[in-house]
Amino acid sequence: MVIKVFVATSSGSIAIRKKQQEVVGFLEANKIDFKELDIAGDEDNRKWMRENVPGEKKPQNGIPLPPQIFNEEQYCGDFDSFFSAKEENIIYSFLGLAPPPGSKVTKSSEEASSLPNGDVVGEVQSATEATEKAEESGENEAQKEDNEDSGNLAESPEKNEEKGEAATEETEEITEEGAEGEAEEEEAEKGEEEQGEEEDS
Repeated sequence: MVIKVFVATSSGSIAIRKKQQEVVGFLEANKIDFKELDIAGDEDNRKWMRENVPGEKKPQNGIPLPPQIFNEEQYCGDFDSFFSAKEENIIYSFLGLAPPPGSKVTKSSEEASSLPNGDVVGEVQSATEATEKAEESGENEAQKEDNEDSGNLAESPEKNEEKGEAATEETEEITEEGAEGEAEEEEAEKGEEEQGEEEDS
């Protein structure tokens, strides 16, 4: 079982060259056997690639762009599906390969019965379970936040009362101080008036 990566070595598109390099680099780094097939210099490769990419995977203009990945005759996917599989850590099932011994995705041979799109049954289930768990945890977090919000609302009248009492006490103190100050001022004024009266008389 050899992985075939169809590339265009003389592509003028920087984006295509980067995608090709990423696929090839990843396969080399993970010691996955593959064969690089150039569609720019070999008309047969180009023709074979175009004929074997499934219709639903072809772009609107009908010409699939490299890199395109196959496992022997079976289509694995283009760069986008390769990238998604890499992110989800299901690259071996994407490539239709058995995971290397000791890897996290090792499954029993019964579970590893491939589905038509190249996914492995066990991994599809675990991915679905993971999605469901993520959704549940999202709901739980939302519920926690709601509870916290309602808790804050329940606390807020008490807190507001406490704040109100504190504010009232402060206001009373200020008022008392102000009243004392005013009283002192009045007495001082009266004293001045009396002195003025005495001086007049």
